[in-house]
Amino acid sequence: MNTSSNAARYSKLTIAIHWLMLLLIIAVYATINLRELFPKGSDPREAMKALHFMLGLTVLLFVSIRIWTRLSSSTPAIIPELNTWQKITAKAVHAFLYFMMIAMPILGWLTLSAAGKVIPFFGLELPALIAANEGYEDTLKEIHETIGEIGYYVIALHAGAALFHHFIKGDNTLTRMLPDLKKD
Repeated sequence: MNTSSNAARYSKLTIAIHWLMLLLIIAVYATINLRELFPKGSDPREAMKALHFMLGLTVLLFVSIRIWTRLSSSTPAIIPELNTWQKITAKAVHAFLYFMMIAMPILGWLTLSAAGKVIPFFGLELPALIAANEGYEDTLKEIHETIGEIGYYVIALHAGAALFHHFIKGDNTLTRMLPDLKKD
């Protein structure tokens, strides 16, 4: 896949990874919330939790590819250029999103490790990162859930800003990350 970008868009690979990450993150949030539809200890609830764990670890895998694509390709300019506070806000939001895509799966893995539980990954059992420790488990779980809650708002801010820039400001912020659907 192409990692170079033209002047108007991110590279095809960067765009594909961006939207794949969105779908994965939606699935991660959906599975942990949908588990509430099932009684505690039931097979469907446990399946939702296992899928949540596996999708979260998949986010960790793909974020490394995402970081590589961002570092190895150019960033198309926003036209017209953003003012200083918008640039700072955009950088802070992106930094939090990257932090979240890295920290959340690791915190989840640490939480399962501290609970002495199996860390499932699509037929594999990953090793525990730390020894079982109930005190750590509670703290790690609380941090994981808090960052997850903040994530809802930051993701909404990110999406809302892209739509605001596209429909209100009329700049190319959103179109830089949209696939080029024109036939060559």
